[in-house]
Amino acid sequence: MTGTPPRITSSSKVPLEKGTEAYVRALGRAFVLAFCGALRNVRMYPAENPVVQRSLQELTALSTELLGDDGELELRIAGEFLFINQTRLRLDLDNYATVNYLIAQFRASGTGMLRTNEVPTPAQWTVLVTCINSPKGDDPVTRHHHLHHRLAAEGVNLFELEPPVKAEMGGSDERGAPNDPAKGAYAKSVAAASDVMHAVAIGQSPNLKVVKRTVQLIVDRILADEASMLGLTTIRDYQDQTFTHAVNVCIFSVALGRHLGLSRVQLYDLGLAALFHDCGKSRMPEGILDKTGPLTDDDWKAITAHPWTGVLTLFHLREHNEYPYRAMLVSYEHHLKRDDSGYPKRLRPRPVGFYSKIVAVIEAFDAATTRLGHNDSPATPAGVVEMMRENAHKFLDPVVMLTFTDMLGAYPVGTVLMLDTFELAIAHSVNPNPDFAKRPMVLVISDAEGTLHHPGVLVDLGETDEAGAFKRSILETVDPAPYGIRVGDYFL
Repeated sequence: MTGTPPRITSSSKVPLEKGTEAYVRALGRAFVLAFCGALRNVRMYPAENPVVQRSLQELTALSTELLGDDGELELRIAGEFLFINQTRLRLDLDNYATVNYLIAQFRASGTGMLRTNEVPTPAQWTVLVTCINSPKGDDPVTRHHHLHHRLAAEGVNLFELEPPVKAEMGGSDERGAPNDPAKGAYAKSVAAASDVMHAVAIGQSPNLKVVKRTVQLIVDRILADEASMLGLTTIRDYQDQTFTHAVNVCIFSVALGRHLGLSRVQLYDLGLAALFHDCGKSRMPEGILDKTGPLTDDDWKAITAHPWTGVLTLFHLREHNEYPYRAMLVSYEHHLKRDDSGYPKRLRPRPVGFYSKIVAVIEAFDAATTRLGHNDSPATPAGVVEMMRENAHKFLDPVVMLTFTDMLGAYPVGTVLMLDTFELAIAHSVNPNPDFAKRPMVLVISDAEGTLHHPGVLVDLGETDEAGAFKRSILETVDPAPYGIRVGDYFL
């Protein structure tokens, strides 16, 4: 049984006509995401695990659909682009981390192209995915030869594999990270978070040196260009929401720590604790985080246990007493509230740590504005900021919360705005003039007729004409989806 391929639709949910380039592009995108899911699931669980089997069946179903259209399935990597059957995929920032992972795994195994004229079975996909996940050899050429030999030894001969072209052998870096400093820092951070969660899930110790270098990179980029890093938190990769959530909380926490006056060394410690704050979720039963609809009592019990599970996980992963105590404390405390609500329940009253107060505020903001399985209608960032201002004294630390809302401004980074000129704009950063708190710096991304432009023009909404009147003002915030706007694209 190979499963039923999903109905392919456009971003407006309209079914696409089979055989068209748009259909192939949408089907190819689904295939790439399924391939990434199979790579990760086979790495984490035994082959007979139901999660693994479902991902392999989905991969087989999508392969069947692609082969039925063209009689051939080809996945090729060229630079930072992916091609399915000669059609270049539009892979946007909302799935950037997932695609980056696939490119990195292909390069690591010495592979630049995969082609087949037959529908692979789930068992054959298992062999291929397992081999790609565990490359053998010291260089791409050797790893490519080993991959061929291992497939042949398993009797899997339907895949045609080619090494990367010479330009790809050098690559941009081992993770396939782009040259843009902020984008590269974000990509490496998501990859590091992914490696941490996978290691924790199977009881291994993550590479703390790599994680620390990643956090140092985040701190350095925020100190150099805070607006660009905060802009990348608008990336919402729902295939990897656990990892992107961890990175977003880390970025916001470091930025907020900077506004609270922490030193560079303190920002490193805070960033590391923030990146690990949800590591206990790696030990939760599969499917709860992505579950749609209301949670059962058992589901909620598992979720409320993750802070304590995180503490135990971090305690057992210590390496030569190198791991900071603060990360364990943040893992335990980041869902506690000032009024003793929240979880886990405390046995006796005790103050919450300062880093935990910071991460708690960020966690609340990112969770409220992110689409999760049981939260399919996230609030707008501007709406959450307004709610935080109104309730700053009730649940979380009021000083930390008000500093955070001041940092974001009335229109947080990434908020899409309709101006009185009927141009569309994206909030870029807080206006440096404190008198213009509700007039942020924005990227104007369209003309008055609604024609979109990329990368947009940076404009100060506090700018006035010769008569002293503001040149542009905000009419309202708008949903970017109906306009076909992908906010993260404008921060690269």
